[in-house]
Amino acid sequence: MTQHPRRAGVRIGIDVGGTFTDAVAVDARSFELLAQVKVPTSHDHADGVAAGILEALEKLQAGAGIGAGDVSFLAHGTTQATNALLEGDVATVGIAGIGSGFDGFATKRLRSLGKLELAPGRKLPVRFAAVRDPGDPVAVKEAIASLRADGAEVVVAVEPFSVDDPEGERLVMAAVHENGLPGTATHEITGLYGLAKRARTAVLNAGIMPRMITTADLVERSVTRAGITAPLMVMRGDGGVMSLPEMRRRPLLTALSGPAAGVAGALMGEKLSEGIFLETGGTSTDISVVRRGRVQVGHAHLGGRETYLPALDVRTVGIGGGSLVRFSGRAITDVGPRSAHIAGLSYACFAPASALAGAKLVTIAPRPDDPADYVALETPSGARYALTLTCAANALGAVPSGSYARSDAESARLALLPLAQALGTTVEEAARAVLRQAVKPVRTVVDELARAYRLEHITLVGGGGGAAAVTPFLGQDTGHDWKLAAHSEVISPLGAALALVRESVERIVPSPSNADILATRAAAEAAVIEQGADPAGVEVDVTVDPRRNLIRAVATGATELRTKDRAATVDEDAVRAEVARSMGVPAAEVTELAATPQHRVWGARARRRFRRPVQHVRVVDGEGVIRLHSAGALVESTTVGEAPGRLATVVDRHTRYGDGGSRAPAVWLLVGPKIADLSGVLDRDQLVALIGAELKTRAPEEPVVAVVADRP
Repeated sequence: MTQHPRRAGVRIGIDVGGTFTDAVAVDARSFELLAQVKVPTSHDHADGVAAGILEALEKLQAGAGIGAGDVSFLAHGTTQATNALLEGDVATVGIAGIGSGFDGFATKRLRSLGKLELAPGRKLPVRFAAVRDPGDPVAVKEAIASLRADGAEVVVAVEPFSVDDPEGERLVMAAVHENGLPGTATHEITGLYGLAKRARTAVLNAGIMPRMITTADLVERSVTRAGITAPLMVMRGDGGVMSLPEMRRRPLLTALSGPAAGVAGALMGEKLSEGIFLETGGTSTDISVVRRGRVQVGHAHLGGRETYLPALDVRTVGIGGGSLVRFSGRAITDVGPRSAHIAGLSYACFAPASALAGAKLVTIAPRPDDPADYVALETPSGARYALTLTCAANALGAVPSGSYARSDAESARLALLPLAQALGTTVEEAARAVLRQAVKPVRTVVDELARAYRLEHITLVGGGGGAAAVTPFLGQDTGHDWKLAAHSEVISPLGAALALVRESVERIVPSPSNADILATRAAAEAAVIEQGADPAGVEVDVTVDPRRNLIRAVATGATELRTKDRAATVDEDAVRAEVARSMGVPAAEVTELAATPQHRVWGARARRRFRRPVQHVRVVDGEGVIRLHSAGALVESTTVGEAPGRLATVVDRHTRYGDGGSRAPAVWLLVGPKIADLSGVLDRDQLVALIGAELKTRAPEEPVVAVVADRP
């Protein structure tokens, strides 16, 4: 265990992986890593993974001297939901289809969900019973009894258009709970239309519910046994955390949360505001985008079909630190997808140099049905070692000192020497050839994401145990700025420890009024506050898509007021230099445009080839971290009292009109500790209404800065 001096107020993050459970303790004020431990994941224990969580907690507390009362926050991430869905290990789900006539016909068609294949040979186990009148308690009771007799372990209440009127689903769910069964209703999962997709999402949620509820109960008992009374949170697939009661209700939200924890670590620990995060393990690299200080989220696909599950937009490439080299006898043909772990071999670069003397290159098939063109090293004693991407990175000197993946330089050179001899080149050139081949698919994805999200001045941030095997060389190869996250080997539990409570509310409202939009915003805000978020720091981003009649409000907030230790002063020259680098201009051209007590706004006119110069704007927080990037923006300083009228005038001046209707400008408000992102709203009246909602609780004399950008 790595140990650091303890501070008052501790946030604990735990990541339950397939092999190991990692736990970290973080200072709640400075975010400094205090301690970290690793224990085997307790899949086979009577208490399941909860036993490993308790063991990790006890070791963390004992080793770092953390008392139960010192812990202010505890969150854990788990792959249990994801694994259950990938392996098809789910409960039998009973669908209570509500309605008569066409509604009854529509719900009966949901029997086809039983054809959904979660894993080879493992289909979603579904049972069905019709409920013509949910107001008839006898009919409802008979339907539930029929489902139970047919083997259903959990029930989903489904009624067309329940997002408009959920009363029928509520009546059925009340009866389900009276009968001692767990269950869910489709309106509890999403407020969006689309019966098939809504039901599919609810059925998948129900399929993992019994197991996840059992795990939640065991974890809660383990934490209670450890004497910790701080809020217990669970990692979501969209990069936030949610309370344990909420997880019991919607366990599907924890699916695909593995990559999300790493991104949360980069977002909060590294303060990444614009760039690409690459989490590299032994076998693969998860690649995701952070834009304007926000993770990018979409609807996930499960079982080959789209759902309403909000999850990180993450792309996975089969390249990791343990990826094996493939060799034709004359050239390197590929790197991966097989890894040292699959082959059952140790990395050659981590072996003593003396053990590699005289080693020769051999070809292997990691698995019986694999091609036998993967290379390994065989020593004179008959021992075999894997020749991996990490070996190549170390041989080239691309792994920074102090990195988790750093090996002995002589061992790395000896590991690459047989391959270099087979290629007829130097060790450095052989290592470079391996790395160049390995990063090709990674670079392709990075380029695609940069184009899709219109990223400027990209920063690559590497995390995970294999980070140094991919990110440094990729940065050099692309010319992008790059860095490795601090403590990258525990970036996922760090992300869990630092993550914010998050809730997403989506509603379909034809021609939404200002009241509809404000109600959706209020629902998201109330949901995170109910889960323990500090109301003073809740940020709500609202998007209104008029083509789809969609309103989406995403609220985030901390479970306690997390104010960093401000004792250290921010180096203004360093901030100016970083702002200038992000804009691509000399530091002397950067000027301060506005400020609030929590944020400063910097700007510069950047020259563009064959085009007019444009004013770039950067918003920097009190720690000197860039929180917002915008090009072609203007900055308006005012007060809360004057803002509604003054900003309405600015919005009117910059609203564009065309054949497709009006388009209000993109607006961000700096008020108090928040950066309110209102850029997802196109309608002028809706935008002005949201500005008023953001300011209604602030004092009239409080300063406000608006960043306003014209739509392209």
